[in-house]
Amino acid sequence: MDEPVRVIDLSKAPGARQSWDRSSWVVYLWALCELILVTNPFQVSSSIRVRVLRLFGASIGEDVIMRPRLRVKFPWKLSVGARSWIGEGVYIHNQDRIEIGSDVVVSQESFITTGTHAFGSDMALVTRPVVIENGVWITSRCMVLAGSWIGRSALILPNTVVRGAVPAGALFGTPPGQVVGQRFHD
Repeated sequence: MDEPVRVIDLSKAPGARQSWDRSSWVVYLWALCELILVTNPFQVSSSIRVRVLRLFGASIGEDVIMRPRLRVKFPWKLSVGARSWIGEGVYIHNQDRIEIGSDVVVSQESFITTGTHAFGSDMALVTRPVVIENGVWITSRCMVLAGSWIGRSALILPNTVVRGAVPAGALFGTPPGQVVGQRFHD
């Protein structure tokens, strides 16, 4: 007979507000400003997004473009170098530091996160910074996970999950799709 599979009581999981690093009122005010001025889908000026993020502590270089529907969890943990382009629908879920270099492109619908959970024990929040060096291009719908380091001028192919280090200048990505079986068996 199979042994019962253990279930974690999520009501006891540690981590609530653990990564905020600011008072509740600052976090809530940021959420409101993000919704109205940063995430909104209207083609408002990129400079407005940049100014609001800087006001809340983000370090953003000159001539950075930030497209509509951008999400940033905690701007005070974000650094973006000069002339970088953050595409439409990008979600920067930075419970730890994210450093994006200069001349970097993060394309549409990509997701960068610094957090995960201790899923094998008590579901505690676990965070590690992400570093994206100068000249990197993260193409559309990629996912960059906690602790990743992407070397200078690397290119991440569409729909790739990055976990760990990517060497400088690398073309990095998921292999192309292939037939792995048949849908119907007659």
